Amino acid sequence: MTLSHAAIAELADAGAAAGATALARQAARTRWALLSPAIVILTFAAVGPLLIVLVYSFLTPGPYGGVVWSPSIEGWFRVLFQRDIFDDTLHLQDAHLTILWRSVKLSFATTVLALLFGFPTAYFIATRPERSRNSWLFLITIPFWTNLLIRTFAVLQIIRNEGIINTLLIKLGIIDAPIQILFTDSAVMVGMLYVYLPLMVLPIYASLIAIPRNLMPAAAALGAAPLQAFRHVLLPLAMPGLLSGSLLVFMVALGYYITPALTGGAGDQMISSVIAFYATGTANWGMAGALGLFLLVPTTVLYIVYNRLSRTPLVQT
Repeated sequence: MTLSHAAIAELADAGAAAGATALARQAARTRWALLSPAIVILTFAAVGPLLIVLVYSFLTPGPYGGVVWSPSIEGWFRVLFQRDIFDDTLHLQDAHLTILWRSVKLSFATTVLALLFGFPTAYFIATRPERSRNSWLFLITIPFWTNLLIRTFAVLQIIRNEGIINTLLIKLGIIDAPIQILFTDSAVMVGMLYVYLPLMVLPIYASLIAIPRNLMPAAAALGAAPLQAFRHVLLPLAMPGLLSGSLLVFMVALGYYITPALTGGAGDQMISSVIAFYATGTANWGMAGALGLFLLVPTTVLYIVYNRLSRTPLVQT
């Protein structure tokens, strides 16, 4: 029995397709095998602790701390509401809401300051000669080489009453007595700005370095003023870095603990301090877990908004 040329061609195509499918499956298995260590690490290091916190937030607080393995929504209820000790009426948990609002406000202000300082810094580095950019980036990343606690104590030496700022202002005759900077909202913002400024600079730099250098001169040659060229050419192209840096700074600052605890006063604490109080001070792990997960709400909303914006074309063609 002889096969026609068309049948032979069909068999060859079928064999090639089967071979390509087998190769694709083998490549997929190889990728999953290579990714499996990272997946295991992420599962146990990120998802695992989050699941533990979620489970603990729905358990009954123990009489002497910890939890009792009995389902309860008391932790979630006390995040927003409290019962009157006399008539058992319900009221809003003003303390939690006030501190959460302060946390959002300080985190937003820190993000704005980081943006104001970070964009010019990133633009300066991106416009340097190629041989010197790495040196400037090296200077930006140096703080990450130092322990976070040491960096926070360095900030304290600058803003305390006997610190560098007050000492310099007094010697210059600008002030007669030290200005109270430490243990205020301003101190918290300065501390977080110092720690997280590189997180704003690096994403913006990554966006700016990808922009062709001749776009701004071309806009000027076409009659655009410097501000117009910035608004309509440079800013839209740098927007992905601006959004990424702002999201990073805000999300990390919202749950930040060390610097606000050391630089802020009793009336300037953030939500992370309240979570730490419930976790270690009263050992109410369910309440601490509920507050921690409640803190994920604004960050999740921000991430969804960022994800939508990142898919929207910023420059109309």
